[in-house]
Formats: sequence, structure tokens, C-alpha cells
Amino acid sequence: MAEHPPYPVGLRLSGRRVVVLGGGQVAQRRLPALIAAGADVRLVSPEATPSVEAMADAGEITWLRRPYRDGDLADAWYALIAGSDPEANAAASAEAERRRVWCVRSDDADAATAWTPATGHSEGVTVAVLTTEAKGRDPRHTAAIRDAVVEGLRDGTLVAPHHRSRTPGVALVGGGPGDPDLITVRGRRLLAEADVVIADRLGPRDLLAELPPHVEVIDAAKIPYGRYMAQEAINNALIEHAKQGKSVVRLKGGDPFVFGRGMEEVQALAEAGIACTVVPGISSSISVPGAAGIPVTHRGVAHEFTVVSGHVAPDDERSLVDWPSLAKLTGTLVILMGVDKIGKIAETLVAHGKAPDTPVALVQEGTTAAQRRVDATLATVAETVRAEDVRPPAVIVIGRVVQAGPRPGA
Repeated sequence: MAEHPPYPVGLRLSGRRVVVLGGGQVAQRRLPALIAAGADVRLVSPEATPSVEAMADAGEITWLRRPYRDGDLADAWYALIAGSDPEANAAASAEAERRRVWCVRSDDADAATAWTPATGHSEGVTVAVLTTEAKGRDPRHTAAIRDAVVEGLRDGTLVAPHHRSRTPGVALVGGGPGDPDLITVRGRRLLAEADVVIADRLGPRDLLAELPPHVEVIDAAKIPYGRYMAQEAINNALIEHAKQGKSVVRLKGGDPFVFGRGMEEVQALAEAGIACTVVPGISSSISVPGAAGIPVTHRGVAHEFTVVSGHVAPDDERSLVDWPSLAKLTGTLVILMGVDKIGKIAETLVAHGKAPDTPVALVQEGTTAAQRRVDATLATVAETVRAEDVRPPAVIVIGRVVQAGPRPGA
């Protein structure tokens, strides 16, 4: 088998069973692409990273919280073996062979019946690059070829640049609201050059699948009221890897300085004497309403918009927001991280003079395939959130601009 090159093929997995063994880094990087392909994904693993757990909680995958058992690959079309137990990996691989299920192995590519190519996307084209020789497979070389082709498609030249050099240090990259196409060109380039990526749950997770296997991905997910990586631990990880001479990307959702605690990370790096490049991102406060057909400003309707964090309730002594003053404004109010506090927020705004019939829109999972918009008013929004089961992440827009565009579904 080693004397023959792999046969390239594109799998159509929509509605078909895919089994993933192991809930670690490899699964975290590969699952988004499988979900995007419409696969019926079954994860078999006693543990999972916070981001993988969030996929299960959201119903994107089915998680069997236990070790592998013989028979788990029944009815599967494709298997990704990425567990931490070598014996279980070998047993699952053997089952895949018996059942004629194409199988990728992260721990032993030579024992696999399929390989995952380095992939990239541009203008509706998927570029997949595989090394044709069994010996001397270099994931950096494969990824560099992929990058060259994708960049050539984007700029119309298809001229491969020289292999990119990696600059030690940290890049604080705003990944945008979630759609991988909405990250900046510079952010995407730095991500492709990284040795280490420390990624938030709300960053463009699909981009992690494009990273070559040698890139270390550290899960810095902060799940509301659940598992999270403390900010101090994130700061220490940035400093530790940068001091090792690595190129580190801190991939954050939206813009690093819009409720992203980006300046805390910049300050920690500065105190450690480490250079940091800040790459602004498209803030969800503007882009998510826009994706749902809501302009935050509109001639004759709103001449200003205010972005507020709603993670602390108006009656909480920790709140730094002047809610009475906001109630008197005539423009647009955009609230981030406020789904579970929206009832109290609406009550406070009305108590200080905002009309109860003021339009409200909640846009959940904005710019992603799971995006949905729910409309209400200040008087009805608390009950609407409960009835419609609106969950974070969601951007809340309050004001007349909610009704400026075409009605949802029109």
C-alpha cells in the first residue's frame, strides 16, 4: 500500500453517520467541517474539550460519554479515530476495516484507510492537498501548497509564493462574528502562519480545520455558567508559548477590544516584554444585526447607536452602565451578552421612560448557518425569550431600526 498514492475523492456525508473517537484537539478541529457537511456525527469519548462539549449541548453532534466499544462503527460511512487510548484506536481501526468504513487515524496515518487533506476555501471552491508519497509527509509543506493555491484563487494570479516565515510573538486576532469568510485577510494570514492558536468558542471555529496537524490548538472557551479557561491561565499560555520562540495567535470572536478582554492580554504581554500585534475584527455588535437585515443606523430613524454589555443586571452593584440615561436616548441600543438578563434590562428601560412597544430583535448565532432572528417588544421580550428558547450567543437590538428593513421571512 505504501507504494501507491492515495486516491482523492470528495465525500458527501449529509445525513450519513460519521463516528468520531476522542473529544480532544483533533475532534475540536475536525468536527466543525463534518457538521457543516451535514453529517450525522456520533462522538464516542469519556471526555471532551469545552468547545466540543458546547457542540453536543447545542445538538450539533450526539455525544456518547464513554470509551469505545466494539460495534460503535455499525452503520457508519466514515470514522475519525483520535482517541488517547492506543489500544482502543487500534480496535476501532480494525472494526472499520471489517465493516469497510473509511477510517482516518490521527495517531497512525500509515494504518489508516483514509487521510485528511489540508483544505482551504475560496469563492465556492474547496482546495484539498494530499502528499502522494508515504515517506517524508510534511504537513507544513502540504499546508503551504494549500495556502498558495487558495491565495492565488483569491487574487487571480495562482502564483505560489515562497514558503512563509513565522515570526515569534503574539498576534491578537479578531475573528469576526462567526462566519469564517468574515475574518480579515491579515488575520487569516497570521492564522495560517501560527505554531500555536489559542481559540475562543465564539471565534470562527471552521478555520481551525484548515490548520496543519503540527499546530497546537488550545481551547480557551468560556461557556456561560459552565467550563472555562481562566483569563490568568490564558495570559500565562500566551506568554509561555511566545517565550519559546513560537508564533502565537490569540483567536477571538468579534473584535478583541469590544468586550473581549483584549487589552488585559495586551497588558500582560507588555509586562512580560513580549511583542503583540493587534488585528481588529468585525464586531458582532454591527455585523450580526446587519446579517439579519437590521441597520444599526438609518437616515431619519437613528442617528446614533450605543453598544452595551448585558452580562451584569441593571440592579447589580457591579454594573457600570447608566441605564436611566440609555432609556432617554432615541437611537439604537445594541446589547451583547444579555440574553439571560434581558427581562430585567427591558423592565429598567421602561421604568425610566422607554416606550413598552419599542421594537426588539434577538439574533442568535449570527452570520452562521444556525442564525435565527426573533422579534419582540420591550414589553414582551422576556416571555418571548423563554417561549422561543433563545440562547447565547445572541445580539439584542432595541429601537426603531428593527423595523427599518424587510420583515423576517419576507
